[in-house]
Amino acid sequence: MKIVLIGDSIRAGYDKYVKMALEGVAEVYYSKKNNRFTTQILRHLYDWKIEMGCGDDVDLVHWNAGLWDDMILPDGKNLVSLATYRENVGRICDMIEILFPKAKMIFATSTPCNEEFFKTYHYKRTNRDTELYNEAASEVVLARGGTVNDLYALLEQDHMRYHSDQTHYYTKEGTRVITDQVLRCLEDALQIKGKALDYDVLFAEKEDIVGL
Repeated sequence: MKIVLIGDSIRAGYDKYVKMALEGVAEVYYSKKNNRFTTQILRHLYDWKIEMGCGDDVDLVHWNAGLWDDMILPDGKNLVSLATYRENVGRICDMIEILFPKAKMIFATSTPCNEEFFKTYHYKRTNRDTELYNEAASEVVLARGGTVNDLYALLEQDHMRYHSDQTHYYTKEGTRVITDQVLRCLEDALQIKGKALDYDVLFAEKEDIVGL
């Protein structure tokens, strides 16, 4: 089994732990780069495929993009408009089908941010925008036959307890919650079973983790 993980720095919080849990069960590939926003994924997905060395016979692609796209710049506009984002998500679905023709596809929704921080920051984020972008992406992916891993819904009610900074979830509990859900989605889709991770051991010397 081969799995490819594509996504922004939220993905960077769980990718190595997913790989660790599925060692001996599935080969897990991901770019070491922050894949950031949808336009960057469109431009570089082929390049990352070559760099990762995963080949054509990938069984599943789990991907996310949205938090960079919906970021509000000082001109008051999102980096990528909602209409363009929707179009880009469709094009990424097409690219995944072209580059990984036998792969199942799972889209992970963008996670909630700490809105209070962004009220005083020169770049803005609002969870309402993230919800709108998630809804648009989910509609497109489902229409293309993919499935959705709703990380936003997973964290929505209590996300502040898991944050390592205004955007990321690199704390022990944040990593555990997100990684475990990603693993469940991958295992269910491919009918495989990974090993349980001991987060107390993994984070024994990482009590003060901050996002990048």
